[in-house]
Amino acid sequence: MRYDSIIEAIGNTPLVRIDPSVHGLQHIDLYAKLEMLNPFGSVKDRPAWHMAQPLLADAAADGEGATVVELSSGNTAKALALLAGMHGLRFRSVTNRMRVPEIKDLLLLLGAEIEELPGRSECLDPTDTDDPLTLFHRALSEPGSAYLHTDQYYNPRNVEAHTTGTGPEIIQDLDGKAPDWFVACVGTAGSSTGVAQVLRERDPSVRVLGLVADKSDFIPGIRTIDEVHQVGLFDPGTYDAIESVTSQQAIDGMLTLIRRCGLLSGPTGGAAYHGALRRLRLVDAEISDGIRQVAVFVVCDRAESYLSYVRARRPDLLGAAAAPGPSVSTVGDAEVRESAKSLGVAEAQRWISRAEPGPLVVDLRGPHAYAALHIEGSVNIVDEVFDEMLRPGLPFSKSRPVLLACPVGEKSARYAALLTRMGHPDVRSLAGGIVGWRDAGAPLVRE
Repeated sequence: MRYDSIIEAIGNTPLVRIDPSVHGLQHIDLYAKLEMLNPFGSVKDRPAWHMAQPLLADAAADGEGATVVELSSGNTAKALALLAGMHGLRFRSVTNRMRVPEIKDLLLLLGAEIEELPGRSECLDPTDTDDPLTLFHRALSEPGSAYLHTDQYYNPRNVEAHTTGTGPEIIQDLDGKAPDWFVACVGTAGSSTGVAQVLRERDPSVRVLGLVADKSDFIPGIRTIDEVHQVGLFDPGTYDAIESVTSQQAIDGMLTLIRRCGLLSGPTGGAAYHGALRRLRLVDAEISDGIRQVAVFVVCDRAESYLSYVRARRPDLLGAAAAPGPSVSTVGDAEVRESAKSLGVAEAQRWISRAEPGPLVVDLRGPHAYAALHIEGSVNIVDEVFDEMLRPGLPFSKSRPVLLACPVGEKSARYAALLTRMGHPDVRSLAGGIVGWRDAGAPLVRE
């Protein structure tokens, strides 16, 4: 198989059957669409090229050193950096938090420029007119912009890359039939939307399961249910159901795909496998003998870029001892419901102003989000750092109350439950987080 350009190798990825001895389903054939085998390493190779193609040729011909820009800190940025470089152009990744060190290092190796802007959340919120990331996005989208903005959150060509490629490939590899189930993690929603459209055109009865990250957790490339509603391409009508997956479940699924199936999947593919199997086991139990169904899930990218992510959550897998002491990862939903105390905005304002001594307000967001706007007098300790601080024991006096704040109040509630377990007598979580504080009109200050 010979190509004139590596770009020609994008697409036509394998559809691989998962051995029934691994998943245990009796009446369902489970297939993995191996998007990790695209030449740049992920499912994002398709939309990156489909979005950039109309822009790159003319820009390269102009010879004016144009810059391709995308609001991405992951696989889309990686693919665009390579495509821009092939056309003699620069690439700039704009984000408010680079959460995976290997991806940042790889982008720098590819020649990308990285612009980390302040932001209130880890995802672009187009409705937040004061968010720096949103303002930057709007400036890029204006006519006459000096940048080539691929705009993955709103560009319909993101979806088209999958209506013309991924979806038809699945049908072709299933001998012209659509699967009964399609399972995909939801990031920009481009792949799940595009594939779902094609599959339902062939068979309207196809059921689509969308997977998001648990509200209090982080899985690379996947939004939480709150964040996904901020994505311009997201349409809840695409999905028959939307379910959440935790990082531990994603890593468990990733391990199964790697060790039992020989698929070097990253955590997103692991999340897709875990979520698919959890739902399909229920379906499988209700299928009559003699009837078979087919399900397809997407393996988005490879494992190598996420070793630090795995090490932080499962050090035992990489030959390291687990960090001693308590961790927020050990806090379950039941413990949050039973022991985490929360305060609404009005109550929190009264507590801050009246308490003697006043509560220590800890903002768990990233430093750029904190710098943009925060509660006056609060201290910024990023959640991952805060988790490490708690392992040796309580890092501050029990005599002072503590108010914890995160973007929407989910993660701070888990930390409140953990601190309560550790013996702190008066710790609260800000209900609704900084977003709820802002929406209530409570004052916020800039650094």
